[in-house]
Order: sequence, then C-alpha cells, then structure tokens
Amino acid sequence: MKLKTILVLSFIVFTIFNISAQNNSATISGQVKDKTSKITLPYVNVALKSAKDQKFLFGTVTAEDGRFNLAAVPSGNYILEITTIGYKIKTQKVFVGTLSDFLDLNTIEIEEDINALEEVIVTSKAPEMSAKMDKKVFSVADNITQSGGSVLQSIQNLPGVTLNDGKVQLRGNDKVMVLIDGKQTALTGFGNQSGLDNIPASAIEKIEIINNPSSKFDANGNAGIINIIYKKNKQEGFNGKVGISSGYGALWERKSNLPTIRPQYQVTPKINPSLSLNYRKNKINAYVQADYLYTETLNKNEFVTRTYDDGTIINQQTLRNRDTHFTTVKSGIDWNYNEHNTFAFSALFGSEKIIDNGDEPFFNQDYSQRLRLWQFLEDELKTTVMVSTSYEHKFKEAGHKLNAGINYTYHREDEKYFFTNILPTFTGQDSFKLLSDEKVIDINLDYIQPLKYGRFETGFKFRNREIPTNMQFFPGQNSPIDANAGGWANYKEIIPALYSNYIYETDKIEAELGLRLEYVNLQYDVNPNHPTYKSNGYDYTEPFPSVRFGYKLDEKNKITAFYNRRVDRPNEVDIRIFPKYDDAEIIKVGNPSLRPQFTSAFEVGYKKNLEKGYFTASLYYRIINGTITRIATTVPGSTLIYNVFQNADESTSTGVEAIYSKEVTSWYSFNVNGNLYKNTIDAFTVTNLYPVPSTYYGERQQMVSGNLKWNNTLQLSKTLKGQVSAIYLAPDIIPQGKVGSRFSVDLGLKKTVQKGKGEVFLNATDIFNTLVLQKEIKSEGFSYISKDYYETQVIRFGYSFKF
Repeated sequence: MKLKTILVLSFIVFTIFNISAQNNSATISGQVKDKTSKITLPYVNVALKSAKDQKFLFGTVTAEDGRFNLAAVPSGNYILEITTIGYKIKTQKVFVGTLSDFLDLNTIEIEEDINALEEVIVTSKAPEMSAKMDKKVFSVADNITQSGGSVLQSIQNLPGVTLNDGKVQLRGNDKVMVLIDGKQTALTGFGNQSGLDNIPASAIEKIEIINNPSSKFDANGNAGIINIIYKKNKQEGFNGKVGISSGYGALWERKSNLPTIRPQYQVTPKINPSLSLNYRKNKINAYVQADYLYTETLNKNEFVTRTYDDGTIINQQTLRNRDTHFTTVKSGIDWNYNEHNTFAFSALFGSEKIIDNGDEPFFNQDYSQRLRLWQFLEDELKTTVMVSTSYEHKFKEAGHKLNAGINYTYHREDEKYFFTNILPTFTGQDSFKLLSDEKVIDINLDYIQPLKYGRFETGFKFRNREIPTNMQFFPGQNSPIDANAGGWANYKEIIPALYSNYIYETDKIEAELGLRLEYVNLQYDVNPNHPTYKSNGYDYTEPFPSVRFGYKLDEKNKITAFYNRRVDRPNEVDIRIFPKYDDAEIIKVGNPSLRPQFTSAFEVGYKKNLEKGYFTASLYYRIINGTITRIATTVPGSTLIYNVFQNADESTSTGVEAIYSKEVTSWYSFNVNGNLYKNTIDAFTVTNLYPVPSTYYGERQQMVSGNLKWNNTLQLSKTLKGQVSAIYLAPDIIPQGKVGSRFSVDLGLKKTVQKGKGEVFLNATDIFNTLVLQKEIKSEGFSYISKDYYETQVIRFGYSFKF
C-alpha cells in the first residue's frame, strides 16, 4: 500500500529528458484559373498573410500552368491573397495543422472586376513537444547523461520507456518493433528487438516513439514502435563530423564471486570512434556514416537460489565477461533527376563479434560442496548487409507523390560454444555450432494525395523471409547436452499487406482512419529425426484497423483518442527447436507450435500548452489474446529447468502516463514523466513438450506497477550544459513470478568549444550502483530467486568536431 500511495502521489510529477522542439510546417499548393473560361493563369501574385494582423509572411507567383507552392509554412491561421492585373483581390482561409506536410488547395478561381472575397482564418500553435498525433521525437544529442553509449542506453531515458533484462519496454510491454530509418532490419530484428546494446548512439540523429501506430506501419509490435534515425547531413558542399568517446565500467565489485571461479571483469574499457561525411552539390547528395564500438562488459553476474519441493536447495552464480567489437557503415546517394523524380540508393554493413567467457558454479545449500562448475566460451560473429533502393515521383501538386522501394537484407549468425563440465568425479568437454543465414526481401509501394483538409494515402508491401538453420552438438562424458536435439530447420515466411489511411484536419479537428489487411503464411520445416518436434506452421488473413482523433478545445488545450489492433508473430528464435545451454541447468528452448498474439489497444489523452512548458496525460487499456511468454517446468527425476515459449491465455494492462515539462528560468528546466499501470495475467494451462510432456497450471496474477523519471537540465553558461536524471521502476509481475524494484541516478556535462564546432562531454550512469535486476519465479515442484549484479555504473567522456 505504501508503494501504491507513493506511485499515485507521484503521478503529478512525471519524467523525461528534454524533448526536441519540433516546429511543424507544411507546403501549401494550388492552381489559379479564370472562373469563367477555366483557363489557367500564369504570373499571378500569391501572398500568405497572418490572420491576426494581416502582416505579409510568404509570397510567390504562379507558374506557366497556374500552379504555385508556398514552402515551410508553420502551423497557424492565415489568409491567402490572390492578386493580378485585371482581376480583383481574392482571399480565402487557410489552416496549416500538424498532421500533414502538404496541403493542396486544388483549383482557386478568380473573377474579373469582382471584389475581394471573404477572408478565412485558422488557428494553431506548434508546441514544444512534437504535435503530431502519431509520434514523439527526441534528439539523441540532448541526452547528455547517455552520450558515448549505445542506442539501448539512450532509449532507456525516454518517456514511457523502461529496460527489463536487456529488452526495451513501452509502458511495461517488451513487444516493441524497432525500425532503422523507417525500415525493419536484421540489426534490430524483424518483428522483435535485438542488437540495440551494440549500435553506437553517436551514429544516431534522433529517436521516434510511436505508441499508437497507424495502419501504414507493419502490424506487429503491440507495445508500439521505436524508429531510430541515422545521421544524414544535408548542407551544401562537403562537410562532416568526427568524434571519439571512451569510458570505463564495473568500477567496483558489487558482489563477490562464489569460490573457485575466474575473476569478474572490473574497470572495463570502452571506445567509440565515429566519422560522418556528406557531400551535397546540385542534384547529388552523397553520405557515409562509420562507427566502431569496442566494449568490455560484465554482461551478467547473476546469483540464483533454486528450491525444490523435495527439500533440495541449489545455489548458483552465472558470471559472463563479454568482449564486443561492433562495426557499422551506412552509405548512400540521393539523385534528384529532375524536380519530379528522385532516386535513392543506400547500403548498410554491420559486423558484431562477441566473445563471452562464462563461469557457472553450483553449490549445495550451505556452500560446503561444489556440485558442478560449468565454464563456457562463446565465440559469435553476426554479419549484416542491407541494400536499399527507392524511387519517388512528385506530381505537379506539392505533396502529391508516389514512392516505390525494395530492400534486401542478409544476416548470418555464426555461433560456437565450448563447454568444460567439471563434476566431483570427472571433467567433460562439450561443444556445439550454430549456423543461421537470414535472407529478407521487402517490396513497398506508397501513394499520397494531399487534400484541402488533410491527405489520403494507400500502399502495398510484400515480404519474403527465409532462415535456414543448422545446429550440431558434440557432447562429452556424462554431458547434460541433448545431442539428438540438433540437426536442421528452415523458417519460411511470406507476408503481403495492403493499407489505406484517410487524414482529415481543420482548425478544431484532427482525425485519421486506417485499415491494414495482412496475409501471413509461415512454414517451419524440421529435421524429421528430431526427438520432440515436427514440422509446423500457420497462416492467417486478418484486418488491423486504426483510429486516431483529436479535438482542440482552444489554442492551448487538446484531447485525443486512439484505437488500434496489432499482432506479435513469433520470431524464428522463439520457435527454434534447439536448446540453448548458456545455463547448464536452466535451459531455454523454442516451440514450433507457438502462435501469434493479437492485441487491441485503446487510449484517451489530454495535452495543455503552458507558458514555457506543457503537460500531457494519457489513459490506456490493452488486451492481449494468446500472450507469448516463457514457461519454466521440470521433468520427473531431474532438477534441470526447461524454459519454453508458450501461448498463455489473456492478459491486460490498464494505465495512466503523464509528462510535465517546464522551463523554470533561463538556466534551469526539468521534465517529469510517470507511468502507473495495472497488469493482469489470467489463469492458463500449457504443456511443455520438451524434453518430455510436462503440464503447468498458471494461476491468475495481478499487480499495480509503474515507473517515475525526473530529468533536470542546467544551462551553467553559454557553452556549458549539465543534466541530472533519476529513474525508479516499481516491482512488476511476469508469468510465474515478479521482478523487483530498481532505482538509478545519472549525471552528465557537455561543453561547446572551438566557436561551436567542437563539443566535449563527461557523464556517469548509475552513480550509486543501485540497479540490480531481481526476479522471483515459482512453478510446480520448484521456485527460484535471482539477483543480477551486471555492469550498470559507467563513466564516459568524449570529443567531437564538425567541419
């Protein structure tokens, strides 16, 4: 009750770091004709004036075909004035909102010797936070406390975002679709999330969070979408940026090792050089972004106590020292063939080399006897290549365009494990090798038609994805490894989809109505000699509607409402038949009979623009059918625990999220973001088939949880800025158990040097060393508790220079 009271009272104080200000603007277009003859009129004066004081703001003349464009017009109320010799002045209302980048006024007819027509007025104001209904946009450069780290570390300070066991969660849910420049890639996973901890934040310009995606986006990711935007300079001529950052983590030993194992990493070095080059001249824009990230990390230091119903107690530690080499190169060229046709070509290369050295000692209850020492070496190389080409045709009307693109992705996972299995009476040597080649082709076609009060968009997407895998086990003496569970498997996925969206906007109303129709055919072929699993798959044809609505009470107050239906399809690793032995006695296994989970999400919100600040609040409800989760069970006569993916029944989440941002003085501002929610997991029954059938009956679980973030920014001088961020994560439930609370504080300083061209920074994360991941799991016949003292405290420093 005390915790609940704290969270409820905290609700009015909520957190984030600085949201990048976005001034929404649009291009206004139209065509001027003679009202009587319908002939287009060239060289007509077109002026845009302020509706408030009639002040001239923008102007142009019509082209030979009577068309005109007024670019970069900010949101607001305007009067459009048309004048030319022989015709009387015509004015009409024009409203520029926040949902569309282009407004087409269609044909404007003017008459000879007719007095000015009625004037028209529309009102809007670009708020501090991105006013678009579909997303929030954050500049990575503004996150001083996480400069020099990875994308995963930068993301964790965003509003509504938390981390749990290395996975990003939006509003307490880890089913997040991660995009790079609006596309799914193997770097971050197709339909899931991966690799975020190895992408340098130095390569990223901004991050977009989309809690309620429209039907234009792929239907997967029920929690929402995170879109990572790479840097791409568009200045004329040759320019670029070079930088280097370094740091050290695991500065102190947080918990001592159990006896007889190798030392844990301490004072772990990190280094991240980066280079960004851009050349823009006439019709060509060419760019390259290269980053290298080397880290040594105490990736895991988990202490587990397992208790079985027969009284057996086992104490274990999982220590994992990790070395990572991650290289990314992104390059491309944009070719503006003419004013109506543009071609773009880009390529991305990523290489991730991981070396893990792990120790896992197992002791009896009083630590008087070591039962087993399981030492492992993981040698893994992941290689990703993505090639993209796109074409954009711009029609004569501004914003009226057709886009087409094709992306090809190749991702190889080459993984080798070597184990030393040390028991009291003997030592065995075990190993396995996994090779996986993922090939994905995405084809898309998108059409956008601007309207007077919004736009219409429609499109088609087709995906063909194939992942052949092969795993070979090489067991030693008395090995826990199941050599018969190896072999080959082949994952094949075909997804065609159609979508349409209609966006309508006036000075009071913002609305979007969309529908996505998706067909999925998944075939998973398995080695027929596998002892447990056989070939499996599924297919479906499902609609995924989305509705978004906003009503402006006045210039400072707006209410919104959202609904969408989404799906989370099992990824290949979720159904992968091969057991994973990075823990000798808690073994993870996929499940080929796993099915998609479908989610319906509802949300209502309120936003108020304040003087030098804003306040937003959202009430949301999410219901999930066929919840995907891991279920831990044992089999008779063994203490081994098998974690197998399963579809539980229904789960729901109801919550409130709010943000309050305020510039208190010219040198101090803060953001507070809070999320309070209730998670419910209904009772369910599942049967784990591996290695033999074992049934689990899950009871209904319910808990109120949440998180609180507080970010403070101090402008210490014209060139020096500081940041202090704090985060609290309340306990939360997971199937079969719960996770404990966590708290941390981060500090950062950034100074501009060399007349604004250079920048240096210094920061420290988790300065009090308080982030510890705690879990409690209870199943039939056993329970266990764990605490992971992995590396969270890191000091970083760096320098960058723009030229």
